[in-house]
Amino acid sequence: MKIVVIFPTATEAKCFSHSPAATEQVIVEIGGVGLSAAAYSTTKIIAQHQPDWLIMAGIAGVYAHSAFAVGDVVLVSSECESDLGFFTPRGFTHLADLNLDMDFTIAKEYVCPHLPTQAVLPIAKSNSMNAAMAPFVHTTGIDIENMEGAAFFQVCLAEQQKFLEMRSISNLVKIGDDQWDMEGSIRALTAGLHRVIDYLLAAKN
Repeated sequence: MKIVVIFPTATEAKCFSHSPAATEQVIVEIGGVGLSAAAYSTTKIIAQHQPDWLIMAGIAGVYAHSAFAVGDVVLVSSECESDLGFFTPRGFTHLADLNLDMDFTIAKEYVCPHLPTQAVLPIAKSNSMNAAMAPFVHTTGIDIENMEGAAFFQVCLAEQQKFLEMRSISNLVKIGDDQWDMEGSIRALTAGLHRVIDYLLAAKN
């Protein structure tokens, strides 16, 4: 089995190492920050490695209304490219909710169809955006936000690539709040990643 783990940054990857058996490969790639970088790197990695599983692993912010807290690690069930849209006289409207005289389709939500049947990690819904902590995006029913997940989901779904996204919560989504637990969240991310990889390898057998 070949598993590729994409981290947005080398900082998020710094604690991770894995010594697989001879019949297994666990490869680490650094994909870059933001939706454009994630789309490019995910496409390139799928073509280059043709993995059995592709895992996006990184940190995230948590919304105040969520049941999750800093230090939690989650698997992401859905992603929304939440800052894709227009500002109108009524405020911001997502592109999927606009009635434009143009011929195109846009998904408001991308859903992962590959979540484990066992409760390996808690499940969260996520927003993705290039403008972190954007105050205008829809957050009702959403737990966390990050800067890469929606592009990662879209590419994997289009390429029929089996994938998972996991996030470790490093901070509260609150403008001006500098109480980030970067080191603790990266350690938690690493532990959660080992748990997910061990599950995937065991399920193969």
